[in-house]
Amino acid sequence: MSITRELPREQARPLPPLGRILVVEDDPILAMSIELALVDAGASAVVVCRTSGEALAALRAHKPDAIVLDVHLADRSDGWAIAELASSVGPRPPRIVFSTAAPQEIPPDIAQLGPILEKPYEPEQLVEVLRAQRGASGLISRLRKALPHLAG
Repeated sequence: MSITRELPREQARPLPPLGRILVVEDDPILAMSIELALVDAGASAVVVCRTSGEALAALRAHKPDAIVLDVHLADRSDGWAIAELASSVGPRPPRIVFSTAAPQEIPPDIAQLGPILEKPYEPEQLVEVLRAQRGASGLISRLRKALPHLAG
């Protein structure tokens, strides 16, 4: 005898996949926490880097769908340069989420490249932000982002 259980309509919708995620974080405990949350949420791959040098190499080698970026790293205090570089890669650059204790130190033009999560935050918040970004990748969403004066 088999039992079939129907899910309520709200739960029946599939969540957008997270894809391949590059995590650039020099705090090993936080990096592990983020990695675990992303894997549990269904990321197809998670690559963790501690320095900007490792991140640049991983960006080329793994072609991530998204980057979670701490802006103050062990080897540089301007980790947002990685966001600048990543945003200019090809027609479909990776989504960017900044993860920092000092959001005010991100230059305003760089801060526009992605949402900012101020540390400390729950890793589940990061998953929610990445899912929201993934769901907002259609043509209309991209036009609204490119032409904010038309959005409202």
